[in-house]
This record gives sequence, structure tokens and C-alpha cells, in this order.
Amino acid sequence: MTGTLVLAGTPIGDVADAPPRLAAELAAAEVIAAEDTRRLRRLTQALGVHTTGRVVSYFEGNESARTPELVEALAGGARVLLVTDAGMPSVSDPGYRLVAAAVERDIKVTAVPGPSAVLTALAVSGLPVDRFCFEGFLPRKAGERLARLREVAAERRTLVYFEAPHRLDDTLAAMAEAFGPDRRAAVCRELTKTYEEVKRGHVKDLAAWAAEGVRGEITIVVEGAPEPGPQDLTPEELVRRVRAREEAGERRKEAIVAVAAEAGLPKREVFDAVVAAKNAPQQAPSQGKGII
Repeated sequence: MTGTLVLAGTPIGDVADAPPRLAAELAAAEVIAAEDTRRLRRLTQALGVHTTGRVVSYFEGNESARTPELVEALAGGARVLLVTDAGMPSVSDPGYRLVAAAVERDIKVTAVPGPSAVLTALAVSGLPVDRFCFEGFLPRKAGERLARLREVAAERRTLVYFEAPHRLDDTLAAMAEAFGPDRRAAVCRELTKTYEEVKRGHVKDLAAWAAEGVRGEITIVVEGAPEPGPQDLTPEELVRRVRAREEAGERRKEAIVAVAAEAGLPKREVFDAVVAAKNAPQQAPSQGKGII
């Protein structure tokens, strides 16, 4: 019989938030794969747990190499517990490769539900939570980051991001450029910890606030785009908006889709306006006499 892979949620701040089953699973596991073995040691000490299983490191740098080893342990009948530094494994943390490999081998995968920065930030943000999508970390390079944000500028679901504190002001400024300066957002800092703070406002104002310097673990929640309504835009204005996006680096197809979403129009209507403008004969300059 094969073993079981257990994904265990760990506290994102306050150790008292650890789920009751976590202590039992830590004590029973034959193998514990931890993102940081030093943090695991501090966690077990705080919970008063004595572990007897083999502890191995499992982080981004060795995830690919160590996955086969853990799968073989599972195939041999071991109960393998996977924990990350905070929150649920595989959610912007190591774990996905191991889960996928275990599923491929028809090995049982279960979880100890625990704290999540994504859901906690959503709950306290004050923004709509009936529909949301998690976007993880944005690219570090400015151009790639802005392009990624423009891809979801018309997304109507609430958006959730993780970000490093030293990049927060640049990210919020890019959001103001991609989403518009008045899009509402909440910056959630140090959730469940002593210095927890939730800063709410428009992205342009939050960018100015963050420029002064922010510390700690950061989760950003951004409201989705407003419901589009048909706008009385001329074909010339539609073309102008598409060209503006192209000049900013978007491909024409993406620019047409975004402008159509903004205007509440069929993509075909914007496409036809762009094609018509491209094929329109260029007006010859006036040959009349100038005024001296």
C-alpha cells in the first residue's frame, strides 16, 4: 500500500492560530518536508511537539531534485507531511510539484486546513469577496510588471497579490497606471502579528503612502474593474485608445480586447474601427495660401 501526502497549513503570524490537527500530524509523520527546517524547529517547540520522523528541507532551490525522493517514500508507504514557512503549501510556496507527482502515481493527498494570507486579507479588506482571483507575486522588472497588470485591467473579480515591502510603492504606482488612479485597494501588512495594519484607499494614494517606506509581509487586495457600460465613443476615439495602448507596449490584439471591455462594446466593433482607420486614404496637406 502507498502512503499519504499531507499538506499542512501553518500560522502566518500568531502561533496560536495553528490548527489542532497540526501537532498530531507533526508527531505522527514518518517524513517531514519543511521549507525551512529552522522555522519548523521553532514551530514544534512553540507547540510542544516531539517529532520522530525524518526531517528534510524542501524549498524552491531543491524542489525539483527532492520531489522524486519524497514520491518514492510515499510509494513505499510513508506518511509524508509538507509544511512551508507560513500558510498553505503550494499557494505561492513549494508543494505543487510534489502534489502533481503524487497524483500521477495515484498516491493519496490530503490536507490539514490552516491559515491563509490570501483569505485573511480578503476578509478584512472591505472589498467584494464573492468573486476573486489570486495572482501571486508580480514580475520584478518594471516593464513586465506593468504588462502583467494591463492583462487583468478589465478583470471584474477582486484581485489578490503578494509583494515584497521594498517593491510595494512601485507596484502600487504601476497599478495606478494600469487600472486607473482611483481603483480601490487595501494593503494588508503583518496579518495576525503584533503590528498588523490594513491601509485602505485609492491606489494612487496608497502608492504615495508606501513611498515613505513599509516593512513586513505584504498582501494587496484590489477591487475589480467596474461593470462595463456602452459608451458613446466615436470610431476615432476607439482607434486613439488602441494606439495609446500599443505605444505603451501592448500587442494590438490585447489592446483591442482591453478597449472593447472598457467601452462595453463587442471586440469586432473595435477591430473594425482599427482596420478602417488603417485603410483610410491619407488626407493630402492643404495647398491653399498661408497667412503671412
